[in-house]
Formats: sequence, C-alpha cells, structure tokens
Amino acid sequence: MPKTKPPSTTSRSALVPLALAQFICSFAGSNMNVMINDISADLDTTVNGVQVAITLFLLVMAALMIPGGKLTDRYGRKRCFVAGLSIYGVGALLSAASPDLAVLILGNSILEGVGTALLIPPVYILATLLFTDVTSRARAFGAIMAMGGVGAAAGPLIGGVITDAISWRAAFVFQALIAFLIVVLARTLEDPLPADPARHFDVTGTVLSAVGLVLIVIGILAADDSLWLMLGLIAAGVLVLLWFLASARAKERRGVEPLLSLALFRNRTSNLGMVTQNIQWLILMGVSFTVAAYLQVVRGYNAIQTGVIFTAATVGVLVASLGAERLAKRYAQRTLIMAGFAGTIVGIGVLIALAWASTDPWVYTPGLLLIGSGVGVMLTPSVNVVQSSFGEQQQGEISGLSRSVSNLGSSMGTAIAGTILVAGLSSGAYAAALITLAAVGLVGIVVAARLPRSTPRPSSLPQ
Repeated sequence: MPKTKPPSTTSRSALVPLALAQFICSFAGSNMNVMINDISADLDTTVNGVQVAITLFLLVMAALMIPGGKLTDRYGRKRCFVAGLSIYGVGALLSAASPDLAVLILGNSILEGVGTALLIPPVYILATLLFTDVTSRARAFGAIMAMGGVGAAAGPLIGGVITDAISWRAAFVFQALIAFLIVVLARTLEDPLPADPARHFDVTGTVLSAVGLVLIVIGILAADDSLWLMLGLIAAGVLVLLWFLASARAKERRGVEPLLSLALFRNRTSNLGMVTQNIQWLILMGVSFTVAAYLQVVRGYNAIQTGVIFTAATVGVLVASLGAERLAKRYAQRTLIMAGFAGTIVGIGVLIALAWASTDPWVYTPGLLLIGSGVGVMLTPSVNVVQSSFGEQQQGEISGLSRSVSNLGSSMGTAIAGTILVAGLSSGAYAAALITLAAVGLVGIVVAARLPRSTPRPSSLPQ
C-alpha cells in the first residue's frame, strides 16, 4: 500500500460534508416512522408493509457496508463518497414519485441503501485518517455521531413537519437536496490515501456475506408468520455466514485477499466495541419505531405531533454527543459506554411507567430525553474504540465492518420491535417491545464492562 500523504487540511470544514452525510443517512432510517399512516393510505399498504420497507433499507446498508468499505481502497474514499451520494439522491427522488410499495422499496430500500453503503465507510475512514490523536479524533467522531444521532432522533420531527405541511413525498425530495448539497461541499475534501485500482475485490465473499445477513433479518421478520420458518431462515443465514468465513480463510491460505481479513476478529477490544455499536443502534431504532407506531396507531397522533414528541430524544442525543470531546478527556471509553446503556435502560423504564400512568403527550419527554442522552453519551466512544484499534492500512476494512455491524443492529431493532407489534397491535405489545429492548441494553452493559479501561493502541494486520 502507498504511504499516506499528509492531509492538506484537518480543519472543521472537512467535517461538514462528512457529518451531513451521516445525518441524512440516519435521518432516512427513522423519518419514515412518522409517515406510517400516510404512506399506508397513499400506497394502499399496511403498517407491516411500511415496516418491511424501513427494515429492508437498514438491511441493505448492513449487507453491503463491508463491500462498500473495501471498495474505498480500490477506487478511493472521496470517489466512493460522491458516488454513494449520487445513487442515494436518485433513490430518494424515485421514492418521492413512487406509485406503490414496490417502487418505494426499490427507491428507498434498495437504491438509498446501496448509496449509503458506499458513502458511509469513507466518512469514518477519512475522519480517522485526518484526525490522528485521541482528542481531535474524539472531537471529529463526536461531531459526526452527533449529526448521526440527531438525524435518527430528529428524523421523526423533521419528517413529521414536512409530511404535515406538504406530503410524505416531500421528505424524500428533502433528502435528495441534502445529498446534492453534500456533493457540492465535498469538492474541497481531500483523500489522504491514493486509490489502488489493482486491489483485489472478493465478489464471492460479497454475495455470501450479503445473503447471510439478509436471511437472518428476514428470519426475524418471519417470526409472526411461523416460528419454524423464522428458525429455518436464521439457521440458513448462520450457515451462509459460516460458509463466508470458511471461504475467506481458504483465500487467505492461498494468498488471495478476501472481502474481510479474519485477523480483524482477533482484536478483542474491537470485537467488544462492535457488539456495543450493534446494540446501541438496535435500541435506538427499535425504540424509535415502537414509540412512533404507538403514538400514531394507539394514540392517534399525526406525523407532526409524533415528531414534536421526539424532540426530547433529539435534544438528548445532540447535547451528549457534542460533549464527546470533553467527556473523553475525563472518563474512560468503557465508563462512558456503560453509563450510556444504563441511562438508556432507565429512560425506557421511565417512558413505560409515565405512558401507562397518563395520556398527557408531555409524559414521553423525560423518558425520551434520558434515552437520547444515553445513546449520545455512548455512540462516540464505541466508534473510537473500534476505529482506534487498527492502523490506517486497515481503516477501509474495519470501517466497513463496523458500519455493517451498526446498521445490522438498526435493522434488527426495527425487525424485532415490528415483529412484536405485528403479533399483537395493543398497548401491551408496545410495552413488551420496549421491555425487550431494555433487556438487550443490559447485555450491552455486560459487554461494555469487558472493554479495557485505556484507549487501545492500533494493531497491524498482515497485508
């Protein structure tokens, strides 16, 4: 691999297109939650149909994020970033014009998902390469994750305002306009590493990894139809992923570069960090879908009313994420991640208790604020733990893997919550979904407790 060129700028202006990109992708994952009734009525589909579209978008991202990260080495980080934004913009415009659910899935779930898988890995690779010390990297990741968290938390509010004022279709036009703006801002963005067109790309590994992940999430979605079908699909997905790992091992033995170096999984700290990332996004997207569906289906709130209620979560994520640099100086990464999970679990408990006790719309504020704050506290240190565990030569691979794991968590969160709700659309089902998400948060605390107290030194993998 060629040596790194010193970046010409590490100014805050370099963070603007990167942070905006994370914002719009996270926004796309949650803004449809407040459009459930509008889209269902307009496209003559059901709540379950909209849930499938949302889950497939998140799943496509997860399935293709590893290949997307790998392609950055071959074609360059900036080129993949701009190409991803362009595909994303086309998908958003197609979604805006969709006459039925099938076209919406093509535009939103497929094209926007593919575009996101191409553009997100460069965001984290460039941030890691441009900001080399722990403090500046924490600041960069803090800004990026703040925008990502705000996009996910504010998606219901912004989407609700646009839907109520104009139409749900206008929300997709908004996404396309932001994508175009980012392309313009990215013109001055510099890639610290040159592209390597001769770099091998593992097509077989790409297909196997994507199919395995898709089968697992579809299996979760099938739970309300048949327990045996769910178990069969999940088992098939696991077998395909084992096939993928065996194929990668065989390629490494032959001296051929696989889609993903298995040596990445030998770093214990990175493995634990990725598990915490997966659980964080599982909880955030699961809570977002559950609460948005409850407010619209049970309480009868419209899109903008639902969005306004989610403002508390947005504020919590924003304030906590923007304090990432200051928190990183005072506390260990492990401490912040554990505290974030604890705050999120408490927030879910408060949310359930107050919603059960009163019908006042403001009773959701304390719980959502705690959930948002908890997520905001732990997003940045989890990313920093993973990215900082490897040197610059492995950033393409680890960034793709890390984002894939996170987006798999997002799709699983929506799938798990949606499956519980579809099985019984009643007040009890919503509480059951939230309790399940809180239980997953407890697992997050246990995993985070096993992280080292100090920031890991980058490891080097054989090339």
